[in-house]
Amino acid sequence: MRNEGLGSWPARRARKTPHRTALIHHDTEVSYAELYERTTRLAHALRAGGVRRGDRVAYLGPNHPSYLETLFAAGTLGAVFVPLNTRLAGPEIAYQLADSGARALVYAPSLSGIVAGLPGSTDVRSYVEVGAEYDELIAEASAEPIDEPVTADDTCIIMYTSGTTGRPKGAMLTHGNLTWNAFNVLVDQDLITDERALVSAPLFHTAGLNMLTLPVLLKGGTCVLVEAFDPAATFDLIERHRITFMFGVPTMFEQVARHERWAGADLSSLRMLSCGGSPVPTPLIAKFQERGLTFLQGYGMTEAAPGTLFLDAEHAVSKAGSAGVPHFFSDVRVVRPDLAPVEVGETGEVVVRGPHVMPGYWGLPDESAASFSDGWFRSGDAARIDEDGYVYIVDRMKDMIISGGENIYPAEIEDQLLAHPDIIECAVIGVPDEKWGEVPRAVVVPREDVALDPDEILASLAGRLAKYKIPKSVVLADELPRTASGKLLKSRVRKRYGNR
Repeated sequence: MRNEGLGSWPARRARKTPHRTALIHHDTEVSYAELYERTTRLAHALRAGGVRRGDRVAYLGPNHPSYLETLFAAGTLGAVFVPLNTRLAGPEIAYQLADSGARALVYAPSLSGIVAGLPGSTDVRSYVEVGAEYDELIAEASAEPIDEPVTADDTCIIMYTSGTTGRPKGAMLTHGNLTWNAFNVLVDQDLITDERALVSAPLFHTAGLNMLTLPVLLKGGTCVLVEAFDPAATFDLIERHRITFMFGVPTMFEQVARHERWAGADLSSLRMLSCGGSPVPTPLIAKFQERGLTFLQGYGMTEAAPGTLFLDAEHAVSKAGSAGVPHFFSDVRVVRPDLAPVEVGETGEVVVRGPHVMPGYWGLPDESAASFSDGWFRSGDAARIDEDGYVYIVDRMKDMIISGGENIYPAEIEDQLLAHPDIIECAVIGVPDEKWGEVPRAVVVPREDVALDPDEILASLAGRLAKYKIPKSVVLADELPRTASGKLLKSRVRKRYGNR
């Protein structure tokens, strides 16, 4: 087999475990043999539509078997897969299609209105709607094997960053990047062949795809795909499919723990809970530990495919609040601006290198070069390291508040606020202050039907935080702006609440 990339995975897995179930979606089950055949037929159909080696193939839709079939079919042809965020507006989707130069677009029927409104200025020449048209293409295409030579260094995916500031950038992830990341998951999380993973995090988000779905499929397990996360449905799915492994961002797990079914739900099949996307609040860790469940926490970024740091179950309690140590095939440092390592307890920037780190951003050579220093990718995240080598993510460097010469990291304050029984979400931002330059402001979302007293909230922080870290004001909000993956959009919080 000349294809060394992800496009060969269905064929390689089908020759080992053809009759095992690869995917479950509602009442449909897809075996590895069927996944291989459907992927091959789709690759032939895409080729007939003009897709060639190196061309970009975009996908717009919620979690569905066709997403993975399109990913693997693109990889079969040596083409590049471009997943699109379903929560983006039409102009934002058009930008990513134009920026990537996508030649083909596979899309869900629920998004046909957005697709119909896309401008004709993109390079897309082939549109395929999932459903009858998609199935007909597959049924009529050849099942003859395709063996396009693909190497580990070839680009596999252009995955656009969340765009929390400015225009999203397309991280070019190679077949090697994704394979090494999957190896890291297999080594550090002890996946087994009988794994049954619940995939409710969006596949267009790097963690849902690369930290959960691809490693499970590589190992030969089963992925249960659902279009969107719903806490009540999560309990049903765990019980029905005897789910062993699931990934979520903290807000997802928080909704599960707050649900009325939490105390009595049958969670006995769960073996691994993986949480990432943002720091996991310590009160949330305690809630799951009470049910005998321990989080496997991690830290990553799209540009690193994404796994970078990992905290195993053995140290989940003793190192609570830490993002862990580097994944097996990853090198991580916490450094000063000159790349010199920080001292224990000193705050610096996280830098990473390894075979899972992208070569650069699509079409942005200058920004790509600026993102690396001496071979290390600069994350822009602030962290400190303890005497045992465990890394604690403090915050984004750009979110740091400087008040009267003191550095304040909002995540530390947010963690304390979330310990309040009547606060379900919060964000801390810096606002102008005549005396101190800027001071912290807390934006909090109260528990339903609870009247929060801002003065009481501030008083609850006394003695738990240094006085200069305690916010000088509190704003109550109904919700906080987040990306589709659950990441807090601090830029929008600042814009909405920074001048009140």
